[in-house]
Amino acid sequence: MAYTPPIDEKELVRQLQDESTAAQAFDTLMRIYGEQMYWQIRRMVVSHDDANDLLQNAFVKVWQNLPNFRGDAKLSTWLFKIAVNESINFLNKERQRNQLTATDEEGDEYLLNNIEADPYFDGDALKAELQRAIASLPEKQRLVFNMRYFDEMKYEEISDVLGTSVGALKASYHHAVKKITDHISAIDG
Repeated sequence: MAYTPPIDEKELVRQLQDESTAAQAFDTLMRIYGEQMYWQIRRMVVSHDDANDLLQNAFVKVWQNLPNFRGDAKLSTWLFKIAVNESINFLNKERQRNQLTATDEEGDEYLLNNIEADPYFDGDALKAELQRAIASLPEKQRLVFNMRYFDEMKYEEISDVLGTSVGALKASYHHAVKKITDHISAIDG
């Protein structure tokens, strides 16, 4: 479950943008949102090491762009958007580097190739099949599924992060669940 401790985001943003309190406020931001951002990234890129690197990159971008944060969106939404964009950019670079594809029909070869190669993967067969099923989804469905199922985000929050309508997100989630169910059923049957 994605639990965010109660926090006054507007006050945290004020502290982040004040030079005298920025460092301490940034430490607070990392403690509050770091684990959620890590898991958002990890579910997208699979590898623990890549997720750690991307989380660091995301926090660097957050720090560099704090003066430009206007508060048009919630702080948490802005953070997740940065994490998602870092992950998508990384996956695109890895696909290009490895000359792999990520088409709607084929899923994501890069992720499929890395599920069991991750030394932090515990080897549970059902978990592996679930991860294969998720990795086989088109990128948008995979994002929506992870945010809704694992992070328990509301469609409105996902809409803010991804810039997609709630109706389209509901359809993507429905299609993702159907594909995952079919994948798991094919193994049992």
